[in-house]
Amino acid sequence: MIEQLLAEHEGKTIEFKETARSLGGIMRTVVAFANSAGGTIVIGVKDKTKELVGLPQILSEEERLANAITDSILPLLTPDIEIQSIRGKELLVIRVAHSIGPHYLKSEGPERGVYVRFGSTNRSVDVEMLDSLRLLAKKVSYDELPHPKGELNAEIMKDVFEWVGKRPTTQVLENLGVETASSGTKYPSNGGVLLFGSNRMQLFPDSLIRCARFGGSNREKILDQADIDAPLPQAADLIIAFIERNISKEGRIGRMQREDIPQYPSVAIREAVMNALLHSDYAMTGCHIQIAIFDDRIEFTNPGGLPFGQTIEKALGGSSRIRNRVIARVFRELHLIEQWGSGFRRIVEACRSQGLKPPLMEELNNQFRLILYSEQVEDITIPPWAQKLLEYLKKESEISAKAAMKLWDVSSRTARNRLKQLQEQGIIVRIGTSESDPSASYIEAKRSS
Repeated sequence: MIEQLLAEHEGKTIEFKETARSLGGIMRTVVAFANSAGGTIVIGVKDKTKELVGLPQILSEEERLANAITDSILPLLTPDIEIQSIRGKELLVIRVAHSIGPHYLKSEGPERGVYVRFGSTNRSVDVEMLDSLRLLAKKVSYDELPHPKGELNAEIMKDVFEWVGKRPTTQVLENLGVETASSGTKYPSNGGVLLFGSNRMQLFPDSLIRCARFGGSNREKILDQADIDAPLPQAADLIIAFIERNISKEGRIGRMQREDIPQYPSVAIREAVMNALLHSDYAMTGCHIQIAIFDDRIEFTNPGGLPFGQTIEKALGGSSRIRNRVIARVFRELHLIEQWGSGFRRIVEACRSQGLKPPLMEELNNQFRLILYSEQVEDITIPPWAQKLLEYLKKESEISAKAAMKLWDVSSRTARNRLKQLQEQGIIVRIGTSESDPSASYIEAKRSS
């Protein structure tokens, strides 16, 4: 329904356009959506105010956009384009599915015309990201590629596989992708080198993991730091050990004995570390995994945004997109990770169970950051009148100011002030044809889990 789209805010998978005049911008968004995680463009709506302006001559505009997409983009894309009517205004809705390309603007060429989506902006890709898109088209992950100069350390592999009572036989290593063949010759894969390589830091110097404990809430004063260059399975425990020695514990006296409660849930810390190791883009240069501990939070930052085709909402819903298949298979074999796609949900639930502020997950250009907060969240009491409105919207979808006045049995001025307050808090969204539209309606805003 169009109301559900209007309840959202512009971001990775949705964009609002007031008009269809800027074909170039719309084409870049179509390309970026297709290459990233899909998305929807709604034309005929002002982004910030959600004012409905509609499109004149909408049938000709629909045809113009469909022709432009066909003529401007390679490989061919065929998004769904439909006309939606709301409050007497006609809008164009373009739904773009995630598609294996890479797709590009013909006018800019297959090197410079490739765009991806970060937040609410379209970005031209660099060489490394373009290579990643091309690998995706071949259904190959970077860590599955052979590395002719890679050297595997037999002792490290033996020690690590002993954790689960197994031996790293040639067949096991091939099945996991630690070793792979190229032109009839067997080589370690990139993932194999990152996991067990004797010359890992020589071949992948940016796989160094930087950990730091800062005093206060900024990076001005360093209290402790460590650069971890161990093979990935061993690095996980070293990172966790660094974090544990740099966070506090609260002593609580139970019926029989004292119990030390860590500042952050151990489950959340472990899942955050594993997520950073599993989903880093190890093809990127000049960028490291960083673990930054402050008085009030821990920031886990890894190279690479979300894997193509993935969104934070999908991840929280249990959808799994693996960037590094070899590393993931080995971690699963070593019981370092459990169920696919459960990590983010386990982090959120662990923080909620300990009464902590919800974690923040965000894409920052070509990096991904997960922040755990130590702040305890007080129970927020929603005023009865606001709860009454939300219950109404769950049944009726939308409400006018006049209907809200009757619902609350208050004056028109009080009703409008309450609606404005909820709108400013991001709880509801106003839909109207202008700022002074007397028949504007309000719907519940769509919020992430």
